[in-house]
Amino acid sequence: MSTVKRFIAGVTCPRCAEMDRIRSWEQNGIRYRECVSCDFFEQLPIEDETAPELQTRVNKLREEQKQQDIQTVRILDPGSSSK
Repeated sequence: MSTVKRFIAGVTCPRCAEMDRIRSWEQNGIRYRECVSCDFFEQLPIEDETAPELQTRVNKLREEQKQQDIQTVRILDPGSSSK
């Protein structure tokens, strides 16, 4: 039985900085990640929830949205007119 290796969309390799080159798979309770462009290889226990999340386009957008200023909107009542 072969292990299915899947590419992680939007992930940038921490070593070569190429995007969409990281593939991931799980085997015997360990998560593996490797870059197909360079020699980056990483293995993490699956139970480890403290592992840092890889930077993706989605994460970056989420952080940028959090940093945007919040502006107050004032709704005017069209029925009331000031004369």
